[in-house]
Amino acid sequence: MADSSGVNLTRIQWLWAAFVCVLAVATDQVTKLWARSALADTSPRPLVGDWLSLRLVHNSGAAFSLGANRTWVLTIITVVIIALLVALLTRIRRFSALLAIALLMGGAWGNLIDRLTAQPGFGVGHVTDFIAYGNAFVGNVADIWIVVGAAWLVFALSREGAKEQQ
Repeated sequence: MADSSGVNLTRIQWLWAAFVCVLAVATDQVTKLWARSALADTSPRPLVGDWLSLRLVHNSGAAFSLGANRTWVLTIITVVIIALLVALLTRIRRFSALLAIALLMGGAWGNLIDRLTAQPGFGVGHVTDFIAYGNAFVGNVADIWIVVGAAWLVFALSREGAKEQQ
């Protein structure tokens, strides 16, 4: 795979991407482990007034609890998304896009681990959420990595397209 200058992505760049992915999964899982023990009483702990707080929620759905009654479908969708990201790796040419995909994959894996290992059981586990954004929604570190990775990937791919047109 070549970057924008026509040079192949190096082994070191691929190792950095693997490191970013593993770090994303690790930070997600460690913070969820902490949240399950430190926030077990479910009473909100304000961080920034009513705007940001810590509150433990076991989410059977996706963002905004969408699909709460279809947890197994969300598990399948996550696996498909991870497979699509792996396929996308064969097409990217920029290191920045590689790192963005690594963040996306790390976030997806973080939530997939919950779906596969948390109660009530394999494939239908509830995701541990604990970062409450006002009354809008409660998320986790994996969600942050997914949002940052998606925005970064859009930017990286838009730059890749601009380079090809020159």
